Amino acid sequence: MITQMHVKGLAFDPYNNAYIVVLRDEEHSGILPIWIDKSQANTISMSLENVTPPRPMTHDFMKSLLDAYNAKVISVVITDLSEHTYFAKIHLMYEDSEYTVDARPSDAIALAIRSNAPVFANNSVI
Repeated sequence: MITQMHVKGLAFDPYNNAYIVVLRDEEHSGILPIWIDKSQANTISMSLENVTPPRPMTHDFMKSLLDAYNAKVISVVITDLSEHTYFAKIHLMYEDSEYTVDARPSDAIALAIRSNAPVFANNSVI
């Protein structure tokens, strides 16, 4: 079973010198913190704040490429946690077919924000 999550923001973990993207479910009963590095935090922050860089960043390029082919990000799912590493899938629609692409959660979340696509998490990882 999966639960829809919303990106609530970013936090800094001074003990690990890392950033955390914080996901929360709609009922505010479940929270999913995912530790990410500074560059990933930067791209997610820019997306959340609707900042457009002077040149496209990787996730902007990915979104432009999908748009050029009329492909759409349907959703992102945080699928698994194994040995302190989260895994994610990006679900895409192209023409009449659905495709699933493996991705780092931070990349998937950054693309979902740019695409206005929902983010879900398997209940086993929340």
